[in-house]
Amino acid sequence: MDAYSDFSYVYDTFMDETPYEEWCEFLTETLQKNGIKEGLLLDLGCGTGTMTELLAQKGYDMIGIDMSDQMLSVAMEKREQSGYPILYLQQDMREFELYGTVKAVVCVCDSVNYLLEEEDILETFELVNNYLDPDGIFIFDFNTVYKYAEVIGDATIAENREDCSFIWENFYEPEDQINEYDLTIFVKEEDDRYRKFTETHYQRGYTLETMRALVEEAGMIFVDAMDAETHGPVHEQSERIYVIAREQGKSCI
Repeated sequence: MDAYSDFSYVYDTFMDETPYEEWCEFLTETLQKNGIKEGLLLDLGCGTGTMTELLAQKGYDMIGIDMSDQMLSVAMEKREQSGYPILYLQQDMREFELYGTVKAVVCVCDSVNYLLEEEDILETFELVNNYLDPDGIFIFDFNTVYKYAEVIGDATIAENREDCSFIWENFYEPEDQINEYDLTIFVKEEDDRYRKFTETHYQRGYTLETMRALVEEAGMIFVDAMDAETHGPVHEQSERIYVIAREQGKSCI
C-alpha cells in the first residue's frame, strides 16, 4: 500500500469538487442516530484532513491517522489555520495504535480500497473493533468491483488547471480485481516553469458480500449498508457503498 508523495501537495486542488460537506452531513447524522453526538472519533486514512476538520467543526474531538507524512503535513497546515486540537498520527492502518478507545471510527474516500488483500482488511477491522468503545460505531465506504470494471475501466483522464494539470491512465485487471492508475502531474513553479512528477497507485475492488464477511470475522456486528450516492439499497450498479458496523465484545464499566 503505497503512500502519497508529491501528489499530496496538489491533492486538494484536484479534489475540490468532492462533496466532503455532504459526506460529513451523512456521517454526522449516522453518528447521532446511534447516540454519538460528541466525544472522541478516529478518522482512519485521513489524508489531508479535510473530513477530519469538518467533523471537528461539528464538535467532535478528532484523531487522524494516515501513513503518508506528506498528506499529514498538509493536514497539519489546515490545523494551524483552524485551531482545532486535532491529533494526527503517521501510522499504517493495518497496524495502528491508540492510547485508548474512541466512540466511533470513520474511514471514507475509498481508503479501504488501498488494502489489496483481504487479510489486510481483516487486520484493520480487528484493530477498529479493538479500539472502539463498547457498542461504538464504524462507518466506512469502498469502491465496488463494478465501478472499477465497468465505470473506470481502462480509461485515460486529463485535467488542466491554471497552476497544475494531470494525466490519469487507468488499468483494471479483472482476474485479481486490482485497479492501477498512473498519474503524471505538472505543477507550475514560482519561475513559471513546470515540474513534472509521476506516481502509481493501486486499489482493489470489493463486493458487499466480502466486506460483510470481513466485518463479522473481525468481531463486529454488521448493521447496515447503502448505496453511497442515493443512501438507498445497494444494487448491482452501486459504485461506492457505505457500511455501518458496531463493536461487540466489550463490557461497559
